[in-house]
Amino acid sequence: MSKVKITAGLLAGIFTGYSAAYNNGLGMAPPKRQIIATNVPSSSSKQEYGWLGKSRGMREWLGDRVVNRIQAHGYSITNKKWEQTEAVDVDTIEDDEYGVFTPLFQEMGRSTAAHPEELVWGLLKDGFNQPCYDGQNFFDTDHPVLDANGNPQSVSNSGGGAGAFWCIFDDTRALKPIIFQERLKPQFTQLNKPTDTNVFLQDEYLYGVKARYNVGFGFWQYIFGSQQALDKANLKAAFAALEGMKGDYGRPLGVTPTVLACGPSLREAALELLNAERDAAGATNVWKGTLRLEIVPWLA
Repeated sequence: MSKVKITAGLLAGIFTGYSAAYNNGLGMAPPKRQIIATNVPSSSSKQEYGWLGKSRGMREWLGDRVVNRIQAHGYSITNKKWEQTEAVDVDTIEDDEYGVFTPLFQEMGRSTAAHPEELVWGLLKDGFNQPCYDGQNFFDTDHPVLDANGNPQSVSNSGGGAGAFWCIFDDTRALKPIIFQERLKPQFTQLNKPTDTNVFLQDEYLYGVKARYNVGFGFWQYIFGSQQALDKANLKAAFAALEGMKGDYGRPLGVTPTVLACGPSLREAALELLNAERDAAGATNVWKGTLRLEIVPWLA
């Protein structure tokens, strides 16, 4: 087999093909994170979120304005850098076999799109062990909230337990339970010049993607997480906790649960709760159609 002459034009065409495969792969992992995470653009290495949880809402204007000053919770999210790099032997290009790598770059695109999902849903599932802006674990029974008289009280958004994770939340809010902080969108690049170190020393071309982003917690008040059995009694308790949620000074937050999210292992229990006409005892299933079900593979 005769060798293919490697030219700048050939390498440019190969990069275009690999880029197209990569972009095609980006669409293979439809994002679910928009229902649980607010996308926040970042302009520095770290963003501060000291303002979380400090809105008292509207009041009647009597006399001078009452200025609500932001409490410095000291909560911040530091961006992280991410990458994936693949090598293609120069011999593969010369032998006109570079097309065999097309599925690899398609998969690179898919994994690029899936990575933020893994971070967002992984952080959510670990919320029983990770602190949020108020210093308590994100899913906790002791979140400090001021009552109507300004006295601190403990508020829960956790069902506890040790089984498979599930949660219900209100996905209609501007700031959602998770923050996806994005500093640099994924960029697909190449190193294929004869003078590049990888070409000179390893006789291979490099193609890779890099990005900068991270995830953190937003408002715990809009979500209830549980590792108890997914049944009627526990769903009822979760609903009551969210619908009764109040902010500081007794201000009702008007939370309306809209989504039940769980991993594949709880699919049957969730479908029975939300779709069945009758419950296990034969009575009318009053929970039918109350929530939109999202089966999230990253919650497995």
